[in-house]
Formats: sequence, structure tokens, C-alpha cells
Amino acid sequence: MQSSFLNRFAQKDEDDLRLIDSLKSAGIYDELTSNGRSVDSFMTKEIREDVIVLSGGQQQKLILARALYKDAPIILLDEPTAALDPIAESEVYEHFHQVTQNKTARYISHRLASTRFCDKIIMLSNGKIVETGSHEDLMTKGEEYAHMFNVQSHYYKNEIGVTAETEVTA
Repeated sequence: MQSSFLNRFAQKDEDDLRLIDSLKSAGIYDELTSNGRSVDSFMTKEIREDVIVLSGGQQQKLILARALYKDAPIILLDEPTAALDPIAESEVYEHFHQVTQNKTARYISHRLASTRFCDKIIMLSNGKIVETGSHEDLMTKGEEYAHMFNVQSHYYKNEIGVTAETEVTA
């Protein structure tokens, strides 16, 4: 009886560590635990007044943390960073790339800044595949993907005052 009791605690400790690691990987842990709050804090005002109210971007980070916590071999995300600013988006994708090294990760996005670390990009237009390849290959081709990437990176450069690492003149 005692060993099963201890095993439950060991499992809970492992689960807690995996939870914290997932929240940190998604970039939401510090936000959830600031101001004396914890990962056990309530998150909906319909039930209690003393809750954590998450912004759209924080909600997306929490959803990403849930996907990482499940530790599934395949992760499928649809517009996972649409509510994040460009800097937060870059940080999430950089870390996401690290924690999914041994997994199959697929995501759908209109924001091409997130595609730079992808092994394969499939660009669709009007429901048809118009280009496939790595970021570098598609930028070198200088076609539709390169044009859209440059347009979007130009927007980010104006918004945050930095220069994109990759730019192709087509």
C-alpha cells in the first residue's frame, strides 16, 4: 500500500515538472506565476473574481504548452501565433523548433516569419500548391513565397525597427 502511495507522489512530481517545462517552452510560465500566482490559479471570471485573465497571445501560448505537455509524436497547429507580436512570435517559434526536434510538427500560418526553420514549406494559393521547398530554396527562387516573405518582413522592419536577416530582391 505504501509503495503505491509513494508512486503516486513520484508520478505527480514528474507531471508537475513536465507541466512547468511545457509552460516554460511555450513562453507562458513567468506570466502565469507572477504576482504571487501559480500554475494552479483559476483562469475564468465566470467562476471566481481572483483569476488570471489571459490576453489572446497568452491564450495561444497556453494552448501551445498543452500540446507540448501531451508529448505526442505529431503536433498540428493552426495559426498558433496569430495573436502575438513579431518579437514574441519569433521567440515562441525559435523555442518551438528546439522542443520539437524529434517530432513531426505541422502548422498552418499566413505569417511567413515562422517558416524560416521549417524543413519543408508548402505554399498554397486558391487551394493549389504553388511552391514547395525550404525557406532558403524558396527565397533563392524569388517567386511568390519570396515576394510575400519580403512584404511581410518589410512590415515587421517598419513596426519594430529591425532588419530581417534574409531578403531577396525579385
